[in-house]
Amino acid sequence: MQHVDIERIGTWLIDRGLAGASETELLHGLCERCCEAGLDLSRGVALIDTLHPVHEGRAFRWRNDNVEESAVIEYGRSNEGEARATWESSPFFHLQTFGGSEIRRQILPDGPLEFPVLEEMRQLGHTDYIAMIHRFAGEGTIGEMDSLCSSFTTSRPGGFEVSDLVALRRLVPLLALAIKCVSLARIAGTLVEVYLGRDAGERVLSGRILRGVAERIHAVLWYSDLRGYTTITDTAPPDEIIPLLNDYADAVISAVHEAGGEVLKLMGDGVLAIFRADDRAEACRCALRAEADLRDRQKALNARRSTEGRPVSSVYLGLHIGDVFYGNIGSVDRLDFTVVGPAVNEASRIAAMCRSVDRSVVISSEFVMATPEPERSGLVSVGRYALRGIGRAQELFTIDPETMAPP
Repeated sequence: MQHVDIERIGTWLIDRGLAGASETELLHGLCERCCEAGLDLSRGVALIDTLHPVHEGRAFRWRNDNVEESAVIEYGRSNEGEARATWESSPFFHLQTFGGSEIRRQILPDGPLEFPVLEEMRQLGHTDYIAMIHRFAGEGTIGEMDSLCSSFTTSRPGGFEVSDLVALRRLVPLLALAIKCVSLARIAGTLVEVYLGRDAGERVLSGRILRGVAERIHAVLWYSDLRGYTTITDTAPPDEIIPLLNDYADAVISAVHEAGGEVLKLMGDGVLAIFRADDRAEACRCALRAEADLRDRQKALNARRSTEGRPVSSVYLGLHIGDVFYGNIGSVDRLDFTVVGPAVNEASRIAAMCRSVDRSVVISSEFVMATPEPERSGLVSVGRYALRGIGRAQELFTIDPETMAPP
């Protein structure tokens, strides 16, 4: 590869990195342009850890033989089981453990090979392999994202030429920087979605972070809690509390998200969510769909936990609809993106009435009036009540027990 080709490909990496190109576009573009310039690559791989509640990182792959395979792999924890054994036998683990920035091994037709991956490469006809690690400085790391690992192979007889290695050593650091940039943006998106919710997260990332800036919206309010949670925490083993909260929170959050709602807050065993009510009837319908889905999930969850001999609970829910302010509330150095207003307080009071009327769901009269048929006909009155802290008494409703019962 000529010096002018290295400069041209390096400029392309910088331009596409600044433009926010995906990791696969960056890796594939690098490999394809190298091949066009005479660097005969047959495989390219890049790995970078991330900050994610489930995945440890992401791997990106390119190959030149038109065999279809997933270009992106999200891998789990590499510190246990088979994944650990695979990781610890890799060239990347060797680099991280013993230092150095690269390992280059020619793949000869016979004789022992240092790493299992090289034996796989030999069987596929590859002749040379180079693994590289580009480390990030301490202040440039987030979570376990402290480096980019990459590897490249060739099937060219005789392996890589000296000029090929020079080109890779010049270009891969640019690839690492570009992939790090897009990975940081991905991490930011993951964090705000996980901790704020999808819609609130998108609003924050779009720049809506000014203190006191809030939008008045009309929304269905979902306020749910676990029945008997205090008793469970007093009697269950301490190491059972977090798994219990996770199990029931997963059921609630999954049901809300599947129906198009947004979870805004987790408050111990409580969940505050909204369904935007630009179309009031559709928002109410979605909330009732989420409630039915939650009922099914809860039934399956309780059956599983009972079989395992673990404590079980049930979710009680208040549904209301009204105007709220949706935006940033807090101090100059600690903000919360949430909803506030009298309707939010009323939703929590309605949820608390579930104990008094012995129902798992209690619904406001405003919600009932906004609910279309045929769903409205399945909502029945439980009486008229004065809610604590609310200046007026109102009729409350629940879902007709007959419609809730299994056929």
